Amino acid sequence: MASKLSPCVQASPPAAVAVSAAVWRLPSHLSFALLAAVLFAFFFAASAPSPLFVVFQHAWGFSSSMLTVAFAIYAIALMLSLLIAGSLSDHVGRRPVIVVALVMQALAMGLFLHAQNIGGLIGARVLQGVATGVVSGALSAAVVEAAPPARKQLGALIGSVSPLAGLAVGALLTGVAVRFTAFPVQWVFGVLGAVFAVGAVLVLFMPETVVPRAGAWASLVPRMSVPARARQDFMRGIPVFVAVWALGGLYLSLGPSLVRHVFGIDNGLVNGLLIAVLGGVGAVAPTLLRRLAPPRAVAVGMAAIAAGVLLLLLALAMHSIGLFFFGTAVAGIGFGAAFSALIQALAPMAQPHERGELFAAIFVVSYLAFSVPAMVAGFLVAPLGLLGTVEGYAAVLLALSVTGLALQLRRRPVE
Repeated sequence: MASKLSPCVQASPPAAVAVSAAVWRLPSHLSFALLAAVLFAFFFAASAPSPLFVVFQHAWGFSSSMLTVAFAIYAIALMLSLLIAGSLSDHVGRRPVIVVALVMQALAMGLFLHAQNIGGLIGARVLQGVATGVVSGALSAAVVEAAPPARKQLGALIGSVSPLAGLAVGALLTGVAVRFTAFPVQWVFGVLGAVFAVGAVLVLFMPETVVPRAGAWASLVPRMSVPARARQDFMRGIPVFVAVWALGGLYLSLGPSLVRHVFGIDNGLVNGLLIAVLGGVGAVAPTLLRRLAPPRAVAVGMAAIAAGVLLLLLALAMHSIGLFFFGTAVAGIGFGAAFSALIQALAPMAQPHERGELFAAIFVVSYLAFSVPAMVAGFLVAPLGLLGTVEGYAAVLLALSVTGLALQLRRRPVE
């Protein structure tokens, strides 16, 4: 079976990129730059609404539970569309899938722009999640395929760094817009809508990198499994996946509310900076720990999340925003390093024809952890209060991190 989610795909034969002389195509180096920018833009847009959630909540008066539903529904829609359409571009080509997803994303930005209530916000998040899920596999593969022959590692690096870097920059610049402009919603989603619309037009002129082949309908049947050789390490890694992505879900859903209601800071720039610190440190952490073997890097990441969560709890008790940011940076090391290292440990255990289904299993666990705990936390805010809910959430994260650390330290090398 063709890989559904892994960007480690083989470049197509020369016939795949042959085009009619009557149709102008972007040069290969410009196509690579365009695809890299589009990949970054999708993840930029994923975090852009987070600093605005508290703005919408204040304007429309909806509950914290509905706020986390608006956050979590994105991840659920993304996961389902990724499972269904993750390998569609292997059959119909990268270009049409990317163009359709860009058009959908532009429409989602329009829904954000014109939303008048929480229902409109949820509808925009659903369409945004579907668009991102549909395009993830195609874009990841296309970036690698479009990279110059001598720079394939650069394509793989962009594919792995763009998600966290995009999340960081998207939240930060939205925070800047909230703090320094009178109409942040119009600026953020208007500009993003234009970016995705222009991107769709430009991608039409991108050379195709695969030969379309039969089986498109059959590829829409979701499949996931864990190869026998990787099963033990996958099960041992479940607390790692859950801890990493539940941490991200906490910050992107309730982080800005914490800043406002617990620390008394009503500042969009601070809200965006909080998410940017987690994602930004996470983006550079794999590079900082690249000399460590993957199992050891996972263990270091779990220790960093545990330490960061302890600092978070201490910051909440002391009402110290400085300590809260420091704990976020420490946890961010684990956020980026643990997930990246665990992927590096698991991927070689699967044969090429098994890798797509392995990645499907990984992302199902990850996106469920990203969305469900945050949504449950949102419904607990009313009976427990925001501070009590976040303290309980942090305690669960701490237990997961310690469990993940212990299991990684007990791991035996695969022979």
